[in-house]
Amino acid sequence: MIVADLAAELSRSREPFVQATVVRAQKPASAHAGDTALVRADGRIDGFVGGTCAESSVREYGLMTLATNEPVLLRIVPGEQLPRSTEEGAVTVANPCLSGGSVEIFLEPRRPAPRLLVVGDSPIAQALTALGGPLGFDAVAVPGERAEPAAGDAALVVASHGRGEEPALTAALRLGVPYVGLIASRIRGAAVLAALDVPDELRARVHSPAGLDLGGRTAAEIALSVLAEIVRERRAAERHAADRPAPPAGTGPARAVDPVCGMTVAAVDATPRAEVDGVTTWFCCPGCRTRFLEDPARYAAAS
Repeated sequence: MIVADLAAELSRSREPFVQATVVRAQKPASAHAGDTALVRADGRIDGFVGGTCAESSVREYGLMTLATNEPVLLRIVPGEQLPRSTEEGAVTVANPCLSGGSVEIFLEPRRPAPRLLVVGDSPIAQALTALGGPLGFDAVAVPGERAEPAAGDAALVVASHGRGEEPALTAALRLGVPYVGLIASRIRGAAVLAALDVPDELRARVHSPAGLDLGGRTAAEIALSVLAEIVRERRAAERHAADRPAPPAGTGPARAVDPVCGMTVAAVDATPRAEVDGVTTWFCCPGCRTRFLEDPARYAAAS
């Protein structure tokens, strides 16, 4: 399967990945500008952006990029002595395994659009689904009896006019879905909320009537007011998160040092590794693993 087709398939299945694209390659690097690969969340790499040694750095920084959701330009240069350097939007690493020639690879995280689960098939539900897409949501409408909220959903809005309301609302609240809304009058909404089998602190999280008070009357106008409220809540949560202490510098996958070449690698299943006397050692490439297994005692101190 070609990389573009695989990327489309992963997007359809809502699997996060990083698209790695070679933007510059210096001879005799084996990669060429335009070569692409995908780094999956488990560290597997599909496609080609260089040999196994370059892949090790792409895996490590690809997983870091996926964790931070920030793109980065990765510069891989041959050699052992150059310390890692980081600047805004770019990082340079030395790779002792490269046969020569530096390579620059743009790592772009591709995460699925936040899902907006709309319960019901009313005109308002249809308008929510239609307007949600242009705002960056994966808006999905389902009947009340088939609503299955997920913990990763961005929002759930019930617009089913009495059909399957309580189970959907209860499930979303217990899962911690950030925004939970109910399209109903204040009187009927209060009755629905009173019937929910959840603690009061969860019941209080339901936006009912859902939406900002824009004075909307049509289905599209009401849907607009609900989406505006969802956007406001999401952005407020992002600002709040931005005010928290910055994550530690080690954000991303666990790391280990290849005792053969000294490279830092991602300690994930997709990375070459060996277990000797109950100790797992990680490597940048199969070649380093082979050298290690020929004389593990030689590298014991480095491990």
